[in-house]
Amino acid sequence: MSYVLVLYYSHTGATAELARQLARGVEEVAGFEARIRTVPRVSTVCEATADTIPGAGPPYATLEDLRDCAALALGSPTRFGNMAAALKYFLDGTSALWMSGGLIGKPAGVFTSTASLHGGQETTLLSMMLPLLHHGMLVVGVPYSETDLLHTDAGGTPYGPSHHAGADGKRPVTEAEQRLCRALGRRLAETAGRLQARP
Repeated sequence: MSYVLVLYYSHTGATAELARQLARGVEEVAGFEARIRTVPRVSTVCEATADTIPGAGPPYATLEDLRDCAALALGSPTRFGNMAAALKYFLDGTSALWMSGGLIGKPAGVFTSTASLHGGQETTLLSMMLPLLHHGMLVVGVPYSETDLLHTDAGGTPYGPSHHAGADGKRPVTEAEQRLCRALGRRLAETAGRLQARP
């Protein structure tokens, strides 16, 4: 069975919840499963090593997870309008995939969570798109046919699903935010399926 890699970093759990919702959308599409993976934290003091298996949650991503996926959903909390260092560190280690062209032509989408409503959701999403474009991936967003984009008073952008988590990171993911995550998950799997079916 083909899989969509749902790869994220989460500090307070909000981005992890978005990842779970996105995975639900992926698995609504016949022939696809979601493979949820995370990345370890980055030390601010020196290069540190983490256990190869996290104490809780999904396993850490490998380059093989990325290489063999049919599509990718990439998620991060905002860090001053940019992706978190832990996710950037992982992506910086994908040069071998870039050299081999291993991700060219695969669909990809992005998602994020912010502490404040205008805390850099869109710039964070755009920052995550840059390495995907360098890899030759086909970036997909959330079209306005998803009417939650027209009415949301929380997160949600055409660049990808988002969540307004609040200063303490504890605001629950709204129903509209959940629907937008599931919509992107379905869209990634459906797009991958159409690309696989091409002669």
